[in-house]
Amino acid sequence: MERSPVGVGTIKDALDKGQQNIIFLPSVTFQESETALQVRVIERAQRDMLGEGPLWDEARQALLWVDIVGRQVHAVDIDSGRHTALPVPEPIGWVLPRAAADDFVAGFRSGFAFLDIDSGAIRPIGNPEPERPQNRLNDAKVDAAGRIWAGSKDDQDEQASGALYRLDADLRWKRLDDGYGVANGPTFCPENKTLYHTDSAARTIYAMDLAPDGSLSGKRVWLRFEDAWGYPDGMTTDAEGCIWIAHWGGGRISRFSPGGKLLRSIALPATNITSCTFAGPALDRMFVTSSRIDAAEEPLAGCLFEIDPGVQGLPQPRFAG
Repeated sequence: MERSPVGVGTIKDALDKGQQNIIFLPSVTFQESETALQVRVIERAQRDMLGEGPLWDEARQALLWVDIVGRQVHAVDIDSGRHTALPVPEPIGWVLPRAAADDFVAGFRSGFAFLDIDSGAIRPIGNPEPERPQNRLNDAKVDAAGRIWAGSKDDQDEQASGALYRLDADLRWKRLDDGYGVANGPTFCPENKTLYHTDSAARTIYAMDLAPDGSLSGKRVWLRFEDAWGYPDGMTTDAEGCIWIAHWGGGRISRFSPGGKLLRSIALPATNITSCTFAGPALDRMFVTSSRIDAAEEPLAGCLFEIDPGVQGLPQPRFAG
């Protein structure tokens, strides 16, 4: 990562000096983790309470993500570091770009909605869970066919009331799976024939066969996290079909083969790592979100990080509706 010119220093020194880029030797290491890694910390005036849902917006040439609890949508120019934030009126789990317009579909606590991130205008689409008032939408992705796959969770983490929904281009939704403690991190194989979906509370990632019509079958356990790994959170797929997973409570991201074999694990300077995405014109840069929840004493918890993935990602599909 030659784009980071500064030298080695402590986290506190880097933050005190307002440096945008640092080289950090992580103090939290794992047997499988890389222990010497250059990490770029994106300088901002604030840290996220619960950063999530990073995505590369090719049209804007910007990285977008949300702070669910902080109720903000963030955008950053990944080269200049210029950052903007849009406050929203309720918790927001994600934003995803549309093919037919310049605005986005967002997952709010109250349900699906169109969101103009320039003006802040919101147009509700509908609530898929009116009978589950304790729930909120949590994480989502668009598949290669232009459909949104979104999970939900009990916002108080008391019930396994989370579910998996598909939102189609005609703005109709369907519940495809149910019984999740924390529905999280959908991603897809490059051929769009397999959907990976997580129950973070159960430390389990499932694989399901995805048919061209959007139906699912063959649900099976693809990977179960060991206790020492923390909890699987957001994830993304690279161009080689490998799956990158954020470790909540594990302070790292890991790359797994399509067969579920651990290939690479990268320690990061925050305990609660929430999600990751590929970005940049060549999709060869990786950005990672984190959370300050239960980690307020950590100086970089809630920061946005960049690491060198050594592989390219897949283009971000746009919602067909």
